[in-house]
Amino acid sequence: MPSIAGIISQHGKISFNSTKQVGKMLKYMRHRGPDNSIIRTLTDDRGALGANEINLTPDKTYCTSIEELPYILFDGELYNDRPEGQSDIELFKQYYEKYEKDCFSRLYGSFSCAIVEKDEEVILARDHVGARPLFFGSDNGTFYFSSEMKGLKDHVQFNIQELAPGNLYSSKKGMKEFKSYSPELPEFNDIKEATNILRDLLIEAVKIRMDGVGGISLSGGLDSSIIAAIAKEFNPNLKLFTGAVKKAPGPDLENAKLMAKFLGLEHHIYLISDSDVENFISDAVWHLESFDEDCISGIISNYYVSKKVKEYTNCIFVGEGADELFGGYRMVLKNPKVKSDEQRERLAKKLLEISYNTALRRLDRAWMANGVQYRTPFLDKKIVDFSQKIPMSWKIYGEKQIEKYILREAFRDILPEKIANREKLRFAMGVGMDDIMDELISNKIDPKEFKIRPKAAYGLPFASFKELYYYDEFLKQFPPSYEKQTVRWDPFK
Repeated sequence: MPSIAGIISQHGKISFNSTKQVGKMLKYMRHRGPDNSIIRTLTDDRGALGANEINLTPDKTYCTSIEELPYILFDGELYNDRPEGQSDIELFKQYYEKYEKDCFSRLYGSFSCAIVEKDEEVILARDHVGARPLFFGSDNGTFYFSSEMKGLKDHVQFNIQELAPGNLYSSKKGMKEFKSYSPELPEFNDIKEATNILRDLLIEAVKIRMDGVGGISLSGGLDSSIIAAIAKEFNPNLKLFTGAVKKAPGPDLENAKLMAKFLGLEHHIYLISDSDVENFISDAVWHLESFDEDCISGIISNYYVSKKVKEYTNCIFVGEGADELFGGYRMVLKNPKVKSDEQRERLAKKLLEISYNTALRRLDRAWMANGVQYRTPFLDKKIVDFSQKIPMSWKIYGEKQIEKYILREAFRDILPEKIANREKLRFAMGVGMDDIMDELISNKIDPKEFKIRPKAAYGLPFASFKELYYYDEFLKQFPPSYEKQTVRWDPFK
């Protein structure tokens, strides 16, 4: 997961040193690719583009094809069939040369990318899940793009956009949705058949992502435990990593220890101190590029786990995505406003649609802040599509309304009983982060100020006094208009 950036004139020469400015944009995102940096200067002072890269193998891992037009910057991983030894960037280039803009509907994997054509047309594209970010904007006839919006802050003060998943943007032709890659999936007649298919699909999703993975982020919850149990069968030397608040660890730590012992894998724990949290709040806003309180709590917890992981590996498995796909969020299960399967289906769909701006943004920024690539087997396109075929009554099941029922049953035999039956907790709650954040922020800002300033400048109501503090930190680091990129994770707030 590298970072990519570019400055391309749409109307003649650029009056400033675009190569130097792209270098500065990449410097803001150096954490996303600490191993290699590459910049290409366009001819006739028309601009520049470049990337930071992470090496996942002893060989250099390329994410660019910029020796000749069309220039390609590719942040992604593809799982299409290919000749042995062909890299992702080589495969992507082959698809683009053959299918042009129709190639994006044929790519099986996770990606965001930028292509510069002969006539200076810039093409941006992002897969339909959207784990990998991409922002863009224009100013005075010059087009800018960047993996994170901090790369744009010196150049585009207004009207930046995040490219939505499943969209293609052309600097000459505008925005267009593209058809999703549609894998063939088995049919089923009952819950038992569906359970068996789900099991096979997830095992395969883990298997094709194993190359370069050195560990697993183990929260102690159902999702990461399933990934750990599957992955161990392909590599029994994987390491497990868990984070928890030092003075009041939540239930996650106990369950993570249980799962680690059950698997017999090396387990590393990072205990997060009050000073860790306090010292990182400003940086959390910087990396996250949002002031949503749930995302802030989540990024802090994940950041310290990723910092520990970086000592051992550049690539990790995470259990992200299962809650959106299989009815795991408490707001889907417990909220009294959500009473029917149809309402739950709509809410679950909404959570998945905004996840690129909430859950996945928190995940992406936390891991990439330390240059650790994360892989998400649950977000495999086959898993995502298959989950849409499963009735909500099989996800939240029976009189006891058991959440993620079909997922639990698919892997019950390879989990400790306590883990297989464990109820979902928000990540920040599970690691004990919520309480410590309330205490720390109440010492930094008067909670009563929340009543005086109830909204951000562009209208988003603050959910709590904590969010007001995060917003003030946000304005110290980003142009005010960038606050429009903050999206509420919990739609009921």
